[in-house]
Amino acid sequence: MKSDMEGKDWVHVLDEADMPEGNLVAVYPLGVNIAMARFMGKFYAFEGKCFHMGCPLASGTLEGSILTCPCHDWRFDIRTGEFIAAAELRLAMYPMRNENGKLLIGMNSKGESDE
Repeated sequence: MKSDMEGKDWVHVLDEADMPEGNLVAVYPLGVNIAMARFMGKFYAFEGKCFHMGCPLASGTLEGSILTCPCHDWRFDIRTGEFIAAAELRLAMYPMRNENGKLLIGMNSKGESDE
């Protein structure tokens, strides 16, 4: 783990080669449940449980940029975290970066997103 000047701890969670296009995966940097997805070559990280009933979003289905929760079909845009049925509701998003094929998620010192 290393820190940058913005006060985030950048935590290596996965190698780029282990994250194929259209894939969802659960990771747990600093013990936090985060779901990751790859869409059109870009990586996204967002809170790993649906705020409806806490279902694991990494077990959902991804069609384009739309993630459908496996429990009750709630739908989210992985690019923004937006709940499709009510845009004012959003999943917490986490910043990501790719360093030489290593995928890192930016966490604050408490393991939370900035959202």
